[in-house]
Amino acid sequence: MRNAFASEITAGAAMDERIVLLAGDIGNRLFDEYKEKCPGRFFNCGVAEANMMSVAAGMATCGLKPVTYTIVPFLTTRCLEQIRVDVCYQNLPVVIVGVGGGLSYASLNATHHSCEDIAFLRMLPNMTVICPGDPVEVRLAWREAIQMDGPTYIRLGKKGEPTIHAETPRFTIGKAIIVREGTRVCLLGTGNALPIAIEAADLLAEKGISTRVASFHTVKPLDTALLADAFRNFQVVATVEEHSILGGLGGSIAEWVTDQEGPNARLIRFGTSDSFMYVGGEQDFARGHFGLTPGNIASKIEISYRKTVQGTAPSEAGS
Repeated sequence: MRNAFASEITAGAAMDERIVLLAGDIGNRLFDEYKEKCPGRFFNCGVAEANMMSVAAGMATCGLKPVTYTIVPFLTTRCLEQIRVDVCYQNLPVVIVGVGGGLSYASLNATHHSCEDIAFLRMLPNMTVICPGDPVEVRLAWREAIQMDGPTYIRLGKKGEPTIHAETPRFTIGKAIIVREGTRVCLLGTGNALPIAIEAADLLAEKGISTRVASFHTVKPLDTALLADAFRNFQVVATVEEHSILGGLGGSIAEWVTDQEGPNARLIRFGTSDSFMYVGGEQDFARGHFGLTPGNIASKIEISYRKTVQGTAPSEAGS
């Protein structure tokens, strides 16, 4: 994902001299081509991320298009006041790009985990929150975000994420992308958890449970039209994210559901629990620790689905 972003910002900045990149002591070699093609428009702000965010806000007031980039917790948690007051309060067009979302840097332990950032930023007025599901969506999200008139947060994984889309999909902020059609269960994956959702759907298919998969790349604003359709026509709707089940995609949708009249589907949320991880390990180990595996997700959805359809006629309960 980060390579896709580096390629896109380089191409975009070469055509638009207003684009300026500020980094928090990271990505120097990643942006070598950018620095070569856009001299004087890369600033390494060091480990002074809060100051970096305020500088970006100042640049935006001068007509520039600043982009801030560093590891997620240092770009969000550490800078929350500056994002809130300097960027969001003034509704400035700053693109905040965080790398290593969720458990991407799991082996570096709690300081590098970011399972609360979506919750923090979606609560801020004027903020748009985008979590691309693969490198293709990263490119498309960037192209949309740099045209926004207000603040945008793009949450990336790290590296090595698989490409989900064989063809370039239509990408619109606030509109999810249907990756696979189904009729009984609707899986909504966001960010680097999208591949997990797809693998879980494969396992459900083996059990005869037809599963729709959607890339819910925008957490704020929500695609309420897709949600209305999903809760009206499916037995189970499940969210999958590498973020706490509190306040992220699942939390956002749970809030939305409470305001609706009689949704038919049951909502199940998969994410990290409301707890810190006190053991070390790589990303896959951390996902296992929190139950964010295709097998666990498919198993729990199957149990919920079977319970949901127990009282229906056999022709209605099939796949």
